Amino acid sequence: MTGLLLGAAAVLTLAGCGSGGTTESVPPTATGSLEHLAAEVKCAPNMQTDADEIRQAICRTGEGKFILATFATDRGQREWINDAKDYGGHYLVGRKWVAVGDDGVVKALRGTLGGDLEDGADHHAHSG
Repeated sequence: MTGLLLGAAAVLTLAGCGSGGTTESVPPTATGSLEHLAAEVKCAPNMQTDADEIRQAICRTGEGKFILATFATDRGQREWINDAKDYGGHYLVGRKWVAVGDDGVVKALRGTLGGDLEDGADHHAHSG
C-alpha cells in the first residue's frame, strides 16, 4: 500500500511540474477604441493614421516603442496583418486591434491586453 501511495504522489508531482510555473496567466483579450487600449497600457498615442478603416498610432511604454492599430472590420485587420508580416516583426493580435513591436514589448503588452502572439517572416534565414 505504501508503494502505491508513493507512486501516486510521484505522478501528481510530475503532473504539477509540467503544468505549473511555465504557463503565464493571460487576461481576457481587451476590446475598445485605440485610445482605450492605449490607456490600458499607459501610453499616450501619437496618431499617424486616422481613417474610417484603420486608426494607427505610435506608442511608448516602459517596455519600449510599438505601433497600435485598430480596424473597422475583422477582414481589414487580417489583410493588414498578412501584408505586414512580410516585413517581419512581432504582433499581438486582439479583436479588431493589433500591437506591433519587439518580441519583449508585445509579450509585456499581452500581460495587460491579452490577445494572441503572431510572428512575421524571419528574414535572417535569407541572408547570405
